Amino acid sequence: MGAVLGLLAGVPGPLGPALAQDSATTDQTRVELVSAVTATGDLAKIPLGVAITLKSGWKTYWRSPGDAGFPPSIDIAGSENVAAADLAFPVPHRFELFGLQTFGYGEEVVFPLSITPRRPGSPIGLRATLRYLVCEQICIPYEHRLALDLPAGTAAVSDDAALISRYQALVPDAGAKARFSLQDVRVEDDTLAILLRSDGAPLLKPDAIVEGPSGLYFDKPKVEILEAGRLARLTLPIDRQPEAPDPASTALTLTVFDGTRALEQNVVPEIFADVARPAPVLPAESRLWPMLLVALTGGLILNVMPCVLPVLILKLSHVLEHAGAARRHMRTGFLASAAGIVTAFMALAGVLIAVKASGESIGWGIQFQQPVFLGALALLCFALAANVWGLFQIPVPAIAGALGNIADRAEPRRPLLASFTTGILATVLATPCSAPFVGTAVGFALARGPGEIVTIFAALGLGLALPYLAIASFPHLVAWLPRPGRWMLWMKRALGLSLAGTGLWLAFILAQQTGLIAPTARDDGIAWTRFDAAAIPALVKEGKVVFVDVTAEWCITCKANKEFVLMREPVLGALHETAAMRADWTNPDPAISAYLASFGRFGIPMNVVYGPAAPDGILLPELLSSDGVMNALRQAK
Repeated sequence: MGAVLGLLAGVPGPLGPALAQDSATTDQTRVELVSAVTATGDLAKIPLGVAITLKSGWKTYWRSPGDAGFPPSIDIAGSENVAAADLAFPVPHRFELFGLQTFGYGEEVVFPLSITPRRPGSPIGLRATLRYLVCEQICIPYEHRLALDLPAGTAAVSDDAALISRYQALVPDAGAKARFSLQDVRVEDDTLAILLRSDGAPLLKPDAIVEGPSGLYFDKPKVEILEAGRLARLTLPIDRQPEAPDPASTALTLTVFDGTRALEQNVVPEIFADVARPAPVLPAESRLWPMLLVALTGGLILNVMPCVLPVLILKLSHVLEHAGAARRHMRTGFLASAAGIVTAFMALAGVLIAVKASGESIGWGIQFQQPVFLGALALLCFALAANVWGLFQIPVPAIAGALGNIADRAEPRRPLLASFTTGILATVLATPCSAPFVGTAVGFALARGPGEIVTIFAALGLGLALPYLAIASFPHLVAWLPRPGRWMLWMKRALGLSLAGTGLWLAFILAQQTGLIAPTARDDGIAWTRFDAAAIPALVKEGKVVFVDVTAEWCITCKANKEFVLMREPVLGALHETAAMRADWTNPDPAISAYLASFGRFGIPMNVVYGPAAPDGILLPELLSSDGVMNALRQAK
């Protein structure tokens, strides 16, 4: 350590900070202030980031740098409309040099920076003095004066939002995002023993950093992988100076990480060891089979959700129009639709696996946050409605007919391709709905590895395809439907209205996302405030009950919960007595994505109740009931 500090002392620091600007460049680094939003909106916390790109071989430091170095710090003196700035630290890497252990980052890092404005909704002018250290064979301290101005106005997502979100997801929490937990922490002679359990992907190369009072030093852990990676035992040698406290009775901060997965927890080993009761670790297969049944049931229920039902009716109406067709043709048509559903779910699973591997936020229905997707789907719904009304005749759905002409001019194959595309459409329209069991299954899958994601999504697709498979297996079931007649004309008109209504709804959401129209909220008399996870503990300490509603304009199930539960007595009256927060996920929001992940959820709706008796929150089911909400409110209070 002395040698490194000697090198540091022998290197002259850079000149004083120059005129403030949003970026700075040195021979070893490029530093830039970036924002996840384009304006302040009415945000209580404004998500920014300090992005540092380092020359190959150089590194900078974590909040606890280890045997040498010092952490980045930021000073906001001179800023306009900035009350506080909180710098967060993503999971670090361990570096070893000359027997020294240090923790930090190489190549690139973004430190999420949360700005609290004094006057939410007003412009901010951030003037930040950043101090940090970079090291290779020598160490150089730097100081930059950085500036970033954000105007008032709608807080639209910026080009840097994904980058900030990716590193925000790497900031350790209590383990919900990482899907592993501390099972036991105890001091054994001159070592600290940590037992780690993973509920997600198997543990590969876990590591641990221990922060404690001066005089206590913890070496690199020895790691033993157990139960095929479901458990890991980490043993860290303790170097205790004579004046240092007993590590067994001392509060320690543990940061445990495995690659990019990380948790952070404050523990007192002797207390943790007394109360910890490690739960039995079940084989992965024993947990997967029940969840496959949950996924299958959830997929089946999706058929009666308002997002998907029009597609099933569309298919049945097509069958009635060709009631005299051979059963073989009817069977192959429904099998093609089922194949389209399962294929679409497999494609969706592949996309989510790729996005998860890249470090981006993932979730059920997140494509509805993209204006291009909304616009294309709205046009498709309008085209389907026009086709059902007979304004033009192209095999349903329209895209299928066009693809059929390109793929093969043979007439018999076009209906099959049309049926296949109908299945794909059913899957696409299913994603803004969260039926019972769907959220549980998706949360289980997305918190685990690629194998579980593919398996669970295959079960969801099979569940959604079950009605199609049932008719394909028993074509005579169609005989139970009324005979074709004039009533079919009225049904087709109603079906066309349903599809056109879906298109209008999608166009309305698109207009809100692009700022063409302002979002509207129903006046329910509840004093809804913007979601702020950091404010919840303080409200609970004041004795208040906090109700968090995570919703989006494109979420049909969310709207059903509002209309039939939240906006009706006795729940409506009870919510007037709570601190009600609304988290709007219509557009991408890194803070909301992280909040969902902290509960193992990757889709909405999600509702959580906090209170003095439930400071960690009571998670409610996707489909709310009046009794369920009232019981949670009473329990939290």
